[in-house]
Amino acid sequence: MTYESDGAITARVDWEAEAAGFDAEPDHGLRDPRVRRAWDRRLRSWLPERASDVLDLGCGTGSLALLAAEQGHRVTGVDSSPAMLARARRKAAGRDVVFLAGDAAAPPVGERCFDVVLVRHVLWTLPGPGQVLRHWRGLLRPGGRLVLVEGVWGSVTPVGISAGRLTALLAPLGGQARVETLSGDPALWGKEVDDERYVAIVRFPAGGRRELSDRP
Repeated sequence: MTYESDGAITARVDWEAEAAGFDAEPDHGLRDPRVRRAWDRRLRSWLPERASDVLDLGCGTGSLALLAAEQGHRVTGVDSSPAMLARARRKAAGRDVVFLAGDAAAPPVGERCFDVVLVRHVLWTLPGPGQVLRHWRGLLRPGGRLVLVEGVWGSVTPVGISAGRLTALLAPLGGQARVETLSGDPALWGKEVDDERYVAIVRFPAGGRRELSDRP
């Protein structure tokens, strides 16, 4: 079932049912060393060089959370699916990763703030993406950044959120945004792709005041 919210076509997905086969996709499980290296290289370029607190929202089975932890970051992963989280915890055993059950749109982190909010292929599934982005902005420390991996998939009934639409939603938050196209790197996906895939990285000033998540 699909619906349209805030200009982005989104979809309701039963992630609990998807968990068993989720890692079979090359870019989900990162089982292929070439794909894993490609994501590791990109993630290093998106995250701070220094060890940082990273919040991975809609973390699924924890593949990106694990990569970030291996790079020296302190990672908190949040997902609404117990089955996904069970797989994530097994993968990350012994690493500096904590996994929490909760809604990616309103993660259960209390008053904690983070250096990075990392989200891959999640925003397109959430209603009210503009409001969600404001909330995520409020979870960042001064000088923090959003790292949003998104895209538009399918030709007959496309789902996702375009880079243009996401850029427009990010504009009211301030910060410096950069969009990096990912479609042309087959190593990331384990195959050639011809749809729109990208990452939007938004850096906020170190001296700026954090956006309050409950503001309209």
